[in-house]
Amino acid sequence: MSMDAPARKSGFSRFEQLRYASEVLRTEGQAVIQLADRLSEDFLDAADQISTCRGNVILLGMGKAGLIGQKICATLASTGTPSHFLHPAEAVHGDLGKITRGDLVMALSFSGETEEVLRLLPTLRRLEVCLIAMTGHPESQLGQAANLVLDLGPLHEACRLGLAPTTSTTAMLSMGDALALVVSRNRNFSAEDFARCHPAGSLGRRLAQVDELMRKLTACRVADESQTVREIIVQTSQPGRRTGAIMLTGPTGTLTGLFTDSDLARLLESGQDQILDQPIRHVMTPAPRTVSSNSSVIDAVTVLAEHKVSELPVVDSNNQPVGMLDITDVVGAMPAPVPPPEKSPENPSSERPGTLQFPPAVDSSKGNQ
Repeated sequence: MSMDAPARKSGFSRFEQLRYASEVLRTEGQAVIQLADRLSEDFLDAADQISTCRGNVILLGMGKAGLIGQKICATLASTGTPSHFLHPAEAVHGDLGKITRGDLVMALSFSGETEEVLRLLPTLRRLEVCLIAMTGHPESQLGQAANLVLDLGPLHEACRLGLAPTTSTTAMLSMGDALALVVSRNRNFSAEDFARCHPAGSLGRRLAQVDELMRKLTACRVADESQTVREIIVQTSQPGRRTGAIMLTGPTGTLTGLFTDSDLARLLESGQDQILDQPIRHVMTPAPRTVSSNSSVIDAVTVLAEHKVSELPVVDSNNQPVGMLDITDVVGAMPAPVPPPEKSPENPSSERPGTLQFPPAVDSSKGNQ
């Protein structure tokens, strides 16, 4: 059908659409469950090979399998395993030079007979790299050529025509995730390692260290506890965006207290103007909660949330202030509130009012092949 031609109406009702979508999800979900039951020693051998690989893990695949290979590649890289995706068609036009001895190649092809992948086999043999095949047909040319086979098993595509890669690519993706995470655990990949691979966004903020996000001391308000409130308010003004707290120090420069904008508001509301000309140590919060500069942002966020404070002084090993962590600096790392599940009056255990409930789908793998 031409891209410009109008779509034919199929008489596919809204209820039938939801029922069909449910069958697709059940078919793919069941395939993943069956895949979990199929795991064998070959999976463990593949995990061992990847865990001990001194080079890079190279992912190969054409079409939809190639797209899954790119995602597996990204998952491996982000969890501590150096990996790259190599397009088989580009490989035979020079990109095979990206593969060297010591690398490991994982080729994805459900049929095991993808022409572009098979054309690479002679070169891979000459390079003597370990070849892992992820396929649904271990007896295929790819399966026979591989050192190890991750067998996806017999699968029926969720597509009504049985043609579009759906169940098979879901199984590949799930197998790749399982493999990447087992390897990551074998490599003792830690939260700190994860943070180094994910420095951006809210995830990066959560895994970063406090000194990466805190306001530096030059941007903070710091004063001597012996000065008066009025003197400090006048002298510690900062241009631009500032924190709502003043860090107070003693004779040795260590942090002794904190005075916030809220504290000032309470003083003014109480009508005790004379206190403004007394040493601030009389009205400051002594020994405030602090966090060290090398702490994780997750730990700092926990303190902010548990104690319902907006500013957290950052101190060094001598308890001298080195910065301030304001809640606005870490708002992206704050845990999102989880709303309680909605319940209908007729059925308190229902997850969501109006959710359509479908009978179990017929196992499509037992239908026409």
